[in-house]
Amino acid sequence: MTTKNSTLHQKIRELAKAKKAIILAHNYQSAPIQDVADLCGDSLEMSIKAAATDADIIICCGVRFMAETAAILCPDKIVLMPNPEAGCPMADMVTPEALVRRKGDLGGIPVITYVNSSAAVKAVSDICCTSANVIKVVNALKEKEVLMTPDRNLARYAAANTDKKIHLWDGYCPFHNDLSIEAVKASKAAHPKALFVVHPECRPDVLELADSIQSTSGMIRFAGESSADQFILGTETGLIHAISKALPEKKFFPVSDQLVCPDMKKTQLQDIWNCLENLSGRVVVEEAIRIKAMNAVKTMINIT
Repeated sequence: MTTKNSTLHQKIRELAKAKKAIILAHNYQSAPIQDVADLCGDSLEMSIKAAATDADIIICCGVRFMAETAAILCPDKIVLMPNPEAGCPMADMVTPEALVRRKGDLGGIPVITYVNSSAAVKAVSDICCTSANVIKVVNALKEKEVLMTPDRNLARYAAANTDKKIHLWDGYCPFHNDLSIEAVKASKAAHPKALFVVHPECRPDVLELADSIQSTSGMIRFAGESSADQFILGTETGLIHAISKALPEKKFFPVSDQLVCPDMKKTQLQDIWNCLENLSGRVVVEEAIRIKAMNAVKTMINIT
């Protein structure tokens, strides 16, 4: 860490304490952002933990849907986003209007929406899911057919683990979807002793090469419980920092240096300082939408 970053890091921590703020950072954020945060993890995991604290302010270092999720779960707290320009291409691939039309075309079957989606989309969904609990959510519903949105790869992963018919939405995470089997095979050849752990947002042909399929937090748990000491991670490269801090005795390799989400890297330390100092970048979810979205999230939590 540079001297400038070290000084700014300390100033941010002092100001956060003074303003009774908690800083959340997704596992895909850059190392300086993860290091200044109070909590790192998956998007829903961070918000659930933040809701249980007595903080007055939540600083959400991630992309917009994550800040919206924090606002949904923490209506009594001020939610701020250091860089409001950080969005999610996959979340933008579905709108509430289009989802309502598709559900109607399919006869009103239940809609399972990945938490990587806007509050407005969650609000017109029956239940949410995460990459960690998607199979459990699908199998818990009594209906034989469901519609999953927005990630087609996550839906295909779930479909391979259930007898139910899953209708896909044609959305995807650009960097996970672009991971090729050639890149995986090259990485496995370079690190023959390493287990390949992959995120279910990747394509089915890539998942077939995996030793384990996990969410980002699941990857940390899996590596901690495994007797292996080397792992290739099939997800955004930011996780290397988080998992190496958690398990410094083990070695981790990115499956490809190309798995970098530009939006996840938009937040800088200076953005956090500005956000805290000026209380800028507030994210508010309209109450009618928040309540409906919260119902979809609570239905998932009650099941899982």
